[in-house]
Amino acid sequence: MSKIALGSDHAAVKMKAAVKNHLETRGCVVLDLGTYTTESCDYPDFAEAVANEVVSGRYQKGIVICGTGVGICIAANKVKGIRCATCNDLFTAEMTRRHNDANMLAFGARVVGVDVALRIVDTFLDSPFEGGRHQRRVDKIMAMEKK
Repeated sequence: MSKIALGSDHAAVKMKAAVKNHLETRGCVVLDLGTYTTESCDYPDFAEAVANEVVSGRYQKGIVICGTGVGICIAANKVKGIRCATCNDLFTAEMTRRHNDANMLAFGARVVGVDVALRIVDTFLDSPFEGGRHQRRVDKIMAMEKK
């Protein structure tokens, strides 16, 4: 059973609720770290909270959502050990798992509709890391954090 940490800013509260419901329907254990209202808030707070759950090992993957998916992704990637990718299409969601072993997904609630978002989530969660030559590249990315 997959354990997924989930967070969003105010622009994506409705989208986050749809994703949470979808994940629970898939049988995932979901930790919803907020936000819970449409009152303006700061996406880095939620990106960091989700990222911390992933790097701690308590949750296997993280999903973060803001208006575009970009800001919350940048913030998540500031947490050591996170490889978050903004994926507003299925191909990117698949390839970031297969080639980058991404452990977090970001997307934009103002960029994709709910149906596409749920397909992006499924693609991200169902695509395995290929390893091989890609492992060498992921290792180089992770080594950059030690410099």
